[in-house]
Amino acid sequence: MSRVWLVTGANSGFGRAFTEAAVAVGDVVVATARRVESLADLVAAHPDQVDSVALDVTDTAAIDRVVAEVAARHGRIDVLVNNAGRTHVGSVEETTDAELRALFDVHVFGPAALVRAVLPHMRARRSGAIVQLSSVGGQMSMAGFGAYSATKFALEGMSEALAAEVRPLGIDVLIVEPGAFRTSLFGNHSLSVEGVADYADTVGATRAYVESGGGTQAGDPAKAVAAILAALDAKETPLRLALGDDAIDTIRGHLEQVRGDLAAWEEVGRDTKLP
Repeated sequence: MSRVWLVTGANSGFGRAFTEAAVAVGDVVVATARRVESLADLVAAHPDQVDSVALDVTDTAAIDRVVAEVAARHGRIDVLVNNAGRTHVGSVEETTDAELRALFDVHVFGPAALVRAVLPHMRARRSGAIVQLSSVGGQMSMAGFGAYSATKFALEGMSEALAAEVRPLGIDVLIVEPGAFRTSLFGNHSLSVEGVADYADTVGATRAYVESGGGTQAGDPAKAVAAILAALDAKETPLRLALGDDAIDTIRGHLEQVRGDLAAWEEVGRDTKLP
């Protein structure tokens, strides 16, 4: 039986790759984007398989309505892909509350609302999958990406608990941690106002990378989505899937750093019990 996918941010990057891959295997995709006209070519190419819906994931009041309409129209939602996102560069000191909250709206509160809306339908059928697009930045962070990584860390923490809650109900949760892929992410970024010269060498390097790195990333979104589909179709879907040499090497290095700190300070950490 063909599956019904609900994909956010389907107009470009991973979202478009998800849509094209699902269509290629005969599935139906409810493709969402803030501007529905950006999905017109996908609908025209696959009128019987792509259903375009306008959705801004930060408009949480609209999410219940959209999900209810999708479930009524298609009968079910088999796979939710929380893909919509953007990046932000700024030192922690320079990032404003408004900038931080706006990023959490996109990467945490929007996905959480979609999960809440979709789960009753999946629980009723005792099947389904939720794909959470995180990042290598959901496992570690670096200068300039504090706000972005904060949202991805939060998404991963929520998703790890979610997986433990819904796996006994026949529902899989897959956290995807891509490195640098040739998507529009670098073209869809915001910047904190620079005001502290002391961060020129650290945050400044990250800012230069994001502003000039678009179109040079090594990762192929189509190959990434093929790997994600393979993980979803595996006998045991993993909780996490790192994608790209850079993501795998960076996460492995970060884990070694964590392991090193744990070992070096284990005795001190354990010697904290009441006598």
